[in-house]
Formats: sequence, C-alpha cells, structure tokens
Amino acid sequence: MTNKTDDRGSLGMFVASMLIFGTIGVVRRFIPVSSAFLAFARGILGGLFLLAFVRLRGRKASRPMPPRLLTRLALTGAMIGFNWVLLFEAYRYTTVAIATLCYYMQPTMVMLLSPAVFRERLSGKQLICVLVSVAGMALISGVTGGDGPGRQHMTGILLGLGAAALYAGVVIANKKTQGVDAYQRTTVQLLAAGVIMAPYLLLTDGFSGIVCTPSTLLLLLVAGIIHTGVAYALYFGSMERLRVQTIAMLSYIDPVSALLFSALLLKEPLNGTQLIGACLIMGSAMVSETGIRKADRGAD
Repeated sequence: MTNKTDDRGSLGMFVASMLIFGTIGVVRRFIPVSSAFLAFARGILGGLFLLAFVRLRGRKASRPMPPRLLTRLALTGAMIGFNWVLLFEAYRYTTVAIATLCYYMQPTMVMLLSPAVFRERLSGKQLICVLVSVAGMALISGVTGGDGPGRQHMTGILLGLGAAALYAGVVIANKKTQGVDAYQRTTVQLLAAGVIMAPYLLLTDGFSGIVCTPSTLLLLLVAGIIHTGVAYALYFGSMERLRVQTIAMLSYIDPVSALLFSALLLKEPLNGTQLIGACLIMGSAMVSETGIRKADRGAD
C-alpha cells in the first residue's frame, strides 16, 4: 500500500473532465442530428483526437495488440456506440437529469452481475445498496405516484436503463482486459464506436437529410473533440497522481453537475420525490464503490 497524496494539478484536470462529461446532455439538446449520427461523429472525432494527443505527447506505444484483443475491444467499442445512441435518445424523451440518473444505475447492474461474471459474492452492504438504488429508481420513474409516469417519460427511462446496461457490459469487459494501456484501449474503442455506426447509418438511411450548418458543425466538433477527446485526455492524464478514494468521490461530480446544468440551463428541475430518488441512487452507488479500484470507466 502506498500513501500517495493528491496532486493539485491532477485534481483540477479530473474535476474538469467530470464537468465536461456532465454537460454532454445539455449540448446534445442543441445538435439537430440523429443520435446515431452524433455517436458516429463523437467516436471518430474523439478517437482521432486521442490518437493525435498520444502521438504528440510522445507517449511510448505499447506492443502491438493481438487480433483476439483487438476484436474484443472492437466489440466493446460497438457497445459504446449503441450505448451513446440509447442515452442520446433518452435525452429526447425525458429530462437530461432523469436520463442521467437512469444511466447511473450501471454500478447496481455491475454488482448484480458480479457473482455470475467474476464469482464474487455480494456482501450485505452491497445487497442493501442494490435495494436502495432500485427504490431510488422507482421514485425517479414516477411509478409510485397516483397517475403513474407518462408514456414518453417512461420511454426515456427505458432507453436510459438500456444505455446503463450496455455501459455495465463495457465496464465488465474492461475489468477482464488487463495489462492494456488505458489511452490505447480507449482510442481503439472510440474509433470502433464511430466505425460501427457507419454501416448502421447506411442501412437506416441515417446519412440522408443531414444539414450541417456552421452552428451544427461547431457543436459536433465540441461533442467529439471537447466532450470526448479532451475529456478523456484530462481523465486519464490525472488518474496516475490521484488516490483511489479521491477518484471514487470526485466521479460523482459528473452526474451532480448534469443535474445542475439541466435545471439551470434547460429549466428541468427535479421535484421533491425525484430529488430523494436521485440521492438514493447516487448515495448507494457511492457507498458500494467506496475504497475499490481505480475506475474501469468506459467511454461516457
């Protein structure tokens, strides 16, 4: 065990990356393209930026990846691409805040799958966290209310939970992929996410009707370069000089800032019941992850 202290510059970089991730929902609201096309642009632009960043930084390339590993990373990249599509669609059907909270059911899903995937027994604390997060999700969804959730709102919730399930799959796959440089792994996954969207767009006529005005092009560049390439450069560049506990705690700047930006910029505040649900979801995730590994984060 090392008594590593946090570097102030790394703290600033990590917080900046979380705040950038937290604004993606707001930015998506102003980009008039399909969710699949946005995922395509984000993967290609983010992957190319990260590749250029690593080259310019002079970071030594690790040994070539074997075909089996490349295939696994490409598959997880495809999961990331469709994860983005579901999340971006969730933003269309419900509020950014609620879609984000649905997305943060991912730690609960990973915990539930751990006994089967990693042969890990759930502790009493983890079981309680699962129950608390499920209760929080019920409050967020509105199923406990007298009238029940509206159809469009419920569609957004299901899309957000679907995105969380894919994200959980990426986290599990990353945990099983050891000994790979984080920059290299993420670059492959981002580019694969973008590439896999291309045939999907062709098959669904997703390229037709796209009008890239200057403002749309600018926002696509922001989503691809700032919210993906720059955010991951800051994220991975800061983690080596931060304690595991610091990373675990500061990671919640992402969903909290998403809720705040949603309320302040989009005028989408949560009601009292939903605020309680939000606290239950994020609180249970925080407690369950206290003191564990550096984040095996997929691409947000």
